[in-house]
Formats: sequence, C-alpha cells, structure tokens
Amino acid sequence: MTEEDKKLLHTFEGKLRQLLFLYEELKKENLSLRNEIDRKSAKIAQLECNNKELEAKYINLKNARILSINDNDLRDTKQRLAKLVREVDKCIALLNE
Repeated sequence: MTEEDKKLLHTFEGKLRQLLFLYEELKKENLSLRNEIDRKSAKIAQLECNNKELEAKYINLKNARILSINDNDLRDTKQRLAKLVREVDKCIALLNE
C-alpha cells in the first residue's frame, strides 16, 4: 500500500467515525423528540379529559340555574317577553297600514 493510499484510508476512517458520531447524535435526538411527543400526547389527553369534565359541569350548572329561577327573575322575564310581544304587535300593525 502506497503512502497516498494510507492517507486516503486514514481520511476515510476519520470521515466514517465522524459520520457514525453524527448518526448516534441524531439517534439520541430522535429518541428525545419521540419522548417529548409522548409527553405532549399524554398532556393533550389529560387536557381533553379535563375539558369534557368542565363541559359536563357547565351543562349541569346551566340546568341548575334554569331550575333555580326565583319569582323575581320569572316576573322580570315575563315582563320583558310581554314588552317584546307588544313591540312586535306594533310593528305588525304598522306593516298592515
């Protein structure tokens, strides 16, 4: 083997070592990123579960609020509806003229 061949072989070995080192680094980074994806997926699943629980609580709260309307609220609501009906009647009367 000539001196030039030895030099080329040495250069090749150096580049091969560098390539293997970069490969190992990328493997580690890939594993790290996959672990992070797994953690994020678990967090998303947990947040979705919390969201469903909160939606159920909100619906229950709305239903409870509807059931707990007191007399004053009911009277006020009836008055507002009666006022709206009178306004609609006036508008219909104006359109019929």
